[in-house]
Amino acid sequence: MTEKEKAAAGLLYDNNNDPQLVRERIYCKSLCFEHNQLNPLKLDEREAMIRKIVARAGSSFVIEQPFYCDLGYLIEFGQNFYANHNLIILDAAKVTFGDNVFIAPNCGFYTAGHPLDIGQRNQGLEYAYPITVEDNVWIGGNVVVLPGVTIGAGSVIGAGSVVNRNIPPGVVAAGNPCRVIREITEEDRSKYNRV
Repeated sequence: MTEKEKAAAGLLYDNNNDPQLVRERIYCKSLCFEHNQLNPLKLDEREAMIRKIVARAGSSFVIEQPFYCDLGYLIEFGQNFYANHNLIILDAAKVTFGDNVFIAPNCGFYTAGHPLDIGQRNQGLEYAYPITVEDNVWIGGNVVVLPGVTIGAGSVIGAGSVVNRNIPPGVVAAGNPCRVIREITEEDRSKYNRV
């Protein structure tokens, strides 16, 4: 079994010394570098470069520069996706974003983790678990989403949260560790209306 196959199976694998994974990571980082150097006014070129990096992107999306990821081919964005500056995705496993997902600045989605056992960790072994962000999710600034997490449709994650467990649909969740604060209700629909 290759190191890439081990990663896909959720097993411990060597991401640091495997020539194939190192080569793929360097190639993707070079594409991210090119994207991040493009003039912000060159919207068509920026979109084309993101489409070259990721596995799938909906027909309408904006990813503000800079944007960083490890492999790219494990990332999928739905329709009407928006990510503000400094989005980081460590995609050693699949990362899926649904439709109408909005991400504030300085957010990270980290599929990679390291063993608690010192011996395994010192060998450079790690694991990778997928992350899923369902439709209509809003994620505040400086949020970190950890391996294996699913954020349910229609939820809002408060700024500065560390999401280390699944979040159900239709809730406001925040904190470190992130926890459900309350459900989103009909009252929230009119909260910001101005006459």
